[in-house]
Formats: sequence, structure tokens, C-alpha cells
Amino acid sequence: MINKNVIVIGAGLAGCEAAWQIANLGVSVELIEMRPANSTPAHHSSEFGELVCSNSFGALSPDRAAGLLQEELRTFNSLIIKTADKFSVPAGGALAVDRSKFSKTLTRILSSHPLIEIKRIEQLDLPHKDKITILATGPLTSDKLARKIRQFTGIDSCHFFDAASPIIYGDTIDHKIIFKASRYEKGDPAYLNCPMNENEYTNFRKELIYAEQATLKDFEKESANFFEACLPIEEIARRGIDTMRFGPLKSIGLWNPEWGDLFDKENRLKKRPHAIVQLRKEDLEGKLLNMVGFQTNLKWSEQKRIFRMIPGLEKAEFVRFGVMHRNTFLESPKLLLPTLQFLKRGTLLAAGQITGTEGYAAAAAGGLIAGINAAFLAKNEKPVTFPEESMIGSLMNFISNKNQIMAHHKKKQFQPMPASFGLVPELRKKIKDKKLRYKAYHERSKEVLKGFKESLSCYSKKDQLLIKTY
Repeated sequence: MINKNVIVIGAGLAGCEAAWQIANLGVSVELIEMRPANSTPAHHSSEFGELVCSNSFGALSPDRAAGLLQEELRTFNSLIIKTADKFSVPAGGALAVDRSKFSKTLTRILSSHPLIEIKRIEQLDLPHKDKITILATGPLTSDKLARKIRQFTGIDSCHFFDAASPIIYGDTIDHKIIFKASRYEKGDPAYLNCPMNENEYTNFRKELIYAEQATLKDFEKESANFFEACLPIEEIARRGIDTMRFGPLKSIGLWNPEWGDLFDKENRLKKRPHAIVQLRKEDLEGKLLNMVGFQTNLKWSEQKRIFRMIPGLEKAEFVRFGVMHRNTFLESPKLLLPTLQFLKRGTLLAAGQITGTEGYAAAAAGGLIAGINAAFLAKNEKPVTFPEESMIGSLMNFISNKNQIMAHHKKKQFQPMPASFGLVPELRKKIKDKKLRYKAYHERSKEVLKGFKESLSCYSKKDQLLIKTY
């Protein structure tokens, strides 16, 4: 067994995945997490891999970008995706999880791994360059460490404002009004839907626009730079009368013209409403429900008042109100290689949302690559770059110095990016049909990763530690 160890700073999704990959490649790990001694504006527990925003990892189908990324992670025994699969809850065509069981299980597995040492302390500085280190502190990196990172990189961190949706008690909603259905009837009817007529929608939007906002605490003097994929619901409402109706409140796919009036005897919609608010289970029993797409920065009293205007939520009781916080990320294209090593220091790697990837599966992907490469460095082996034809590889190219040679990115401010088929290389033979094209991306990724995995000697045998621990 090699005595060299790797330091992983941060036990979020990327840090957990990195520590898992390193340990299962036979290298010891120090996993450093500052919670519970020092928490953040968004965290509510001291568990590893806490999901502070949605409980969804995105679409499951491999012909969707998020689904392909999940499938690729399963190929490399991702702890994050395996745990998500184990504690999944109904969510139509998406992978959503029971967030409490998910994070508690991650904490238990990593804490019991024989090669992982947990340290519950705040990391105040970057370790010495002789120490192989993965920076996986996420978008809520502590102020002290963030200052040290800025000093090391010589570049001010980028940031945007992110928000989390409210969660309500499932037994406080009105099931006489709210109905079960999944959009386009994909999968089981996993969503609870609150229908709104035009008058209800108009009044609701008006209240959202003029509602009192919560103070952004330490960020009051800074202009709010929202991440477009996670806008507060009130910001969406301000952008136009129908913006919400073509976003999180869209009713398309939840109506059949043959149904007739409003509800049939099975409580299904017969007439398409003007807008629909969807609720998604946070746990298998449906005791807790997430308001889908309702990230918000409204004052808690305003959230209670306005969200109870939604049909079926008149008596809703809130487990957690929506909150807003600042997310920090690196200007990674100027700092990182596709291996996730820093250009200035090969023994320092970064992973997760701090690198500018967006989404839970993308964070796990960064942790996976950084973990594999950190273990290789500890074994004096050459770090690897994932094939660009894979979703993992294309994401890493986007956030790395490969981005710098792409002219259209030079003129734009670097912004976080989720998994997207727009990042992968074009097919040799063009396919016009979108579904067929996405299927071809999937098949190409599957084939190229099969060869890539076989080329890595560390994956040539079954991993006994992984089988024993999971």
C-alpha cells in the first residue's frame, strides 16, 4: 500500500466522489469538512453531500444530456449516482432522491471506509505544494479560504446568486384540487399539480412582482448576477406576463382534449388550465414536497402569504422557506487543465461547482476525474483526460484551458454550464432528427468510454473495496 495520501477539502458531492475514487484505488485520503463547526447560508445539516437546492439530478434517459452524464458515471462506479439510484423517489422521467437518506448514507459509507480519515475542521489555507490536494469546497467556500485561493490564482472569483425552493408538508395540501400526473405521461404520475385559471395566475404574478425581498446580508452592496438556469420565481415573473407559463408553470403535456370539463371521477384534468404549479416528492412517502422551480428570495412572511394563493396550497405548512445565497466559482478556463489540475501547480486539483460546472451529476463527474487523477499522481502515474466524445470529457473541456482556444468564449464572461449536447463534438455524419442525433451521441459515448476504461489498468479487475463498502 502506498503511504502517500491525498487531501480532499470539502465533503459535498464532488468531494465525496473524489474521496471515494481515491480510496478505492488504494490511496489513503484526508477528507476535510468544516461543518458543523462552521456552516453556510444554505446548509441545514452536517451530513456529507447535502443537497441544498433541488433533490433532482435531472433527466434519467441517456438520450438526454443529464441522463447520459449519469450513465457515464455509473460506468465508473460513481458513489454519488449509486447512492442516488438507491434512494430515488418518483419524479417522472427524472432521477430525484430522498435527500435525507441520500446524505446520511454518503456520510456513513465514507466515514467507515478504511482508507478515509474524516477531519471536521475549517481549512484556512491551501496545503503545501508537496501535498496532492483536491479543492472541492463548492460555491459556498469560506471567506478565509476564498481569499487564499484568490491570492494563489491572481484572479478575483466570479460569482452569481443562487436560490433554493420551499418545501411543504405533504399532508397540508388539498387533494380535491391538486392532481397527480407526469408531463406527457412519462413514467408513473410522479408530480402533484396545482391548476390555475387566468385570473388566479394574473393575481399571483402581480403579488410576486411587488412582494418584499429578503436582504442579501453580506451581499447588499453587490448587484445580483443570477444564474439563468436557476432564476428566482419572482425574477422570472418580472420578465413578462407569460414567462412563468412557458417556464416552471407551463401546463403543456398535462392535458388531453378528450377529457371534457375540469376533473373526471378519478380526479384527472379534462381541461387544460392556464398555468400549473408542480410539487415533487422529497421522500418516498410524500411527507415532504418540493415546489418545483420556485427558487426565491422573498421574505419568509411573503412566501407564506403569496404561495398560499396557489390553488390547493391555501393551508400549506412550510418545512423550509426558500433562501438565496451567493455562489462563488473560479474562472477555470484560465486556471485548469482538462485533468482538473491547476496550470500553476500540478499537485493541486479542483472539482465540482467551484470549477463552473452546474448540476449535481456534473459535480460528481468533476469529483470522479479529480479523484482518479489525484490517485494516479500519488502512484506516480500520468493523469488522464476523458474522451471529448463523452459528456464528462466535454464538460471538463468547457471549464478547462481548452476553452481558451474557442474564440466565442473569449468575448463572453465565463458562466457555469450544465451538461449539454451543445458541448460535445459533432457527429461525423450529420443527423437532422434531434432524437436520433441524441441517441447517436449516447451510442458514441458508450463505445468510446468502453475503450477508455479498458485502457486504465486500475479498472482491469473488480474493485473489492468498492464491493465490500457500498
